[in-house]
Amino acid sequence: MNQTEKRLYLIRRLLAEEPRYRDVAVPGNTVDQKRLLRSLFNVRPPGAIDGEFLTVQDEYLREETKAKGVTTLADLTPVLPEIYLWKGDITTLACDAIVNAANSGLTGCYQPCHNCIDNCIHTFAGIQLRNACWELMEAQGYEEPTGLAKITPAFNLPSRFVIHTVGPIVGGELTKEHCDLLASCYRSCLGAAAEADCESIAFCCISTGVFGFPKQKAAEIAVRTVRDWKRERNSAIRVVFNVFNDADLAIYRSILG
Repeated sequence: MNQTEKRLYLIRRLLAEEPRYRDVAVPGNTVDQKRLLRSLFNVRPPGAIDGEFLTVQDEYLREETKAKGVTTLADLTPVLPEIYLWKGDITTLACDAIVNAANSGLTGCYQPCHNCIDNCIHTFAGIQLRNACWELMEAQGYEEPTGLAKITPAFNLPSRFVIHTVGPIVGGELTKEHCDLLASCYRSCLGAAAEADCESIAFCCISTGVFGFPKQKAAEIAVRTVRDWKRERNSAIRVVFNVFNDADLAIYRSILG
């Protein structure tokens, strides 16, 4: 099957899973087909599916990522020893671990085609990631606390692992507790990466989207926490601060020099 045939196969299989979707018309153009497929990935609850589906899904997602272009650390220039700053799509970054800014349910964003990093990572990793996170949460028996981290395979992403962390939600005035919890996110992710023998990790801008953490302060905490953690442990782990827009890029540049 080519990419179009794979995409149509996946759409039809996912529509057939839900009786309420069986009358949904499949669009005739590529853009709308991709949007529908992503939406179906996003709303699908955790649950097993057969190997044929997973084989087609995996081939499709990996080809989609390849078409977007994969970036490796060798393509980047450090701004400080073992510290990188990169503006780009974290789902196309090949390093040992990428960090996902998750919600407390940890099983991803269920809003169709939402542009948060949680949605993007789960979409392009494939349905195995939601299932893996669901298994972790079932075993844990309660929502993921703010400031901690869980590690899973990255499945169809070019990274090896995804490290999921729940950042603090700032609904009003920024407090010391917010700042301490954000620092804990970075330490927890670094600790999970070290336990998995990762030599590199890429951080998104945790909590600065819909969670409302002020971007300048968040970046200051991120850089300080990472540098302190590396110094205290004499760690050579390579750290990428990943941003997705020019405003965040400027903030990190001003801090990193």
